[in-house]
Amino acid sequence: MIKVLLADDHTIVRDGIKALLTGQDDISIRGEASNGRDLLSLMKSAEADVLLLDISLPDCSGIDLCESIRKDYPGTQVLFLSMYTTEEYIFNAIKAGAQGYLPKNISQSELLLAIRTISQGSEYFSESISNTILKSYIKKAKDKEPENLNPENSLSKREFEILKLFAEGFSNPQIAEQLFISTRTVESHKNHIMQKLNLKSTVDLVKFAIRHQIIEF
Repeated sequence: MIKVLLADDHTIVRDGIKALLTGQDDISIRGEASNGRDLLSLMKSAEADVLLLDISLPDCSGIDLCESIRKDYPGTQVLFLSMYTTEEYIFNAIKAGAQGYLPKNISQSELLLAIRTISQGSEYFSESISNTILKSYIKKAKDKEPENLNPENSLSKREFEILKLFAEGFSNPQIAEQLFISTRTVESHKNHIMQKLNLKSTVDLVKFAIRHQIIEF
């Protein structure tokens, strides 16, 4: 059962999300808050796998809350649901430790997919958010990687193959099936790739692949 907390200052938004989540067999709503103070109080007593967080609350910034919660409650993954979709907000959310970011005009099915994906420890960004991240990065990234971070020099043939598949959006199980290896082996390769290339997240991995023209965007 995925335990979820909601934090949004608009009652109608919280009610709408609760109405959607209440009918799901694998999701349980453990509490809701309309401001940062109440959320932090709620976090002390309610165990949560996923926190649905608005980026703007009456008494504080959702970004600051995210950073604090990820530090004090590392088992709770933060998924931002916000009307603010500019690169500044998105990048600040990622830096604060958010596992995902969605605009408030997403479909119900995508919200459910994001919650389930993030509850498993993976990241989830809607297509529009991912495009904002990648376009911004491509625009700003002018410096080349040091030679020792060239993927062809740093990675084995299998690691390079897995890097490409990850960057193209394939999940661990999909890569495992395609390469006839176990999901655990895929995850192990991914960890080695991240270490060798000094990458911190899946977003960094995709950026790296685009910069080195491993995939096209």
